[in-house]
Amino acid sequence: MALLVPSRAKYRKVFKGKRGGNATRGNAIAFGQFALKSQDRGFISSRQIEAARRAMTRYTQRGGRIWIRIFPDKPITKHPAESRMGSGKGAVEGYVAVVKPGSIIFEMGSVTEEIAKEAMRLASHKLPVITRFITKESEYLQI
Repeated sequence: MALLVPSRAKYRKVFKGKRGGNATRGNAIAFGQFALKSQDRGFISSRQIEAARRAMTRYTQRGGRIWIRIFPDKPITKHPAESRMGSGKGAVEGYVAVVKPGSIIFEMGSVTEEIAKEAMRLASHKLPVITRFITKESEYLQI
């Protein structure tokens, strides 16, 4: 399982941060004809991204193109079980991608709309955020 992790980072641990507002970048289809757009805010782990990618690839029988538009570059820390309060911040457990409403998570091309819609539906079940299937044509009809 090839998980997405940053090759190097400026800081080993980072603050949790605020996740307010809508996505102003990465909110338009750039590569394919179909996309999975986030309607919710949250953290998507590298394992969840990989699981969703596998679900899409398996459904399309390795046909078509898939672009992953998010990257897990935020380290998430966790204390060991039954450890006492204090003693600083926990060890890095994994990496997550911060997703805001309007972010494009996956894009797909070179397949029919029916195949893309079903593949994206299967992928959306693997993700912790509410998503919506959009096409390049329907993107311009919305505000």
